[in-house]
Amino acid sequence: MVFKRRDRRSLIQIASDFVYPRGGWTRAFHYVKHRVRRLPDSPDRIARGIGAGVFAAFTPFYGIHFVIAAVLARLLNGNILAALSGTFFGNPLTYVPIGVICLQTGHFLLGTKFDKGVEHGLMGKFANALGDLKNNFFAMFTDRVADWHGLSIFYNEVFFPYMIGGIIPGIVAGVICYYLSLPVTRTYQQRRRAKIKAKFEEIKRLAQAEAAVPAPNPLSSGQDLEKDSKDV
Repeated sequence: MVFKRRDRRSLIQIASDFVYPRGGWTRAFHYVKHRVRRLPDSPDRIARGIGAGVFAAFTPFYGIHFVIAAVLARLLNGNILAALSGTFFGNPLTYVPIGVICLQTGHFLLGTKFDKGVEHGLMGKFANALGDLKNNFFAMFTDRVADWHGLSIFYNEVFFPYMIGGIIPGIVAGVICYYLSLPVTRTYQQRRRAKIKAKFEEIKRLAQAEAAVPAPNPLSSGQDLEKDSKDV
């Protein structure tokens, strides 16, 4: 295949590149920005797609942010590829502050409080929920008793507040990114069109200059040769 990697990466390399790309996050950001600006679409649709992707990064549905961004971009008449690129707003460098903001906002809106105890901390709730999923899966094939206590705590104290609390910050961040990316994309496309137009004008000018140069007449050159032969 044309786009297949020559060197296959191991799972450790894939995980390492996800946490910190080989070229660094600055290079990855500039690459995504360059790809977004060169999308063949109107600046407004590209900006809408970016806003949809940024909003998707504030949802707790990790692993399907691309799907959420694509659906939102479709509903908002935005560019889907720009929406997929906008999801990179959520990355290992921003997941922690995004999660804290969403959880605090969610508990504030719901009038609840997050239990910060060591035994009931965030990682403990994740671990208990995963343990319940594992135990309940084996309970379908063995005589184990299904237990939903850990999952219930995780849903009530983490997932649901995160989902509710991510709406307002996600909308705010998406709208800000929309208004920031709209003039940038419009200016870039105008400059790019101007450069392409200038290049075509230069090619046209060179072609006209070459066409204005008179071509040598083969008859006159033959007469000159004949005259030279007579003189000899």
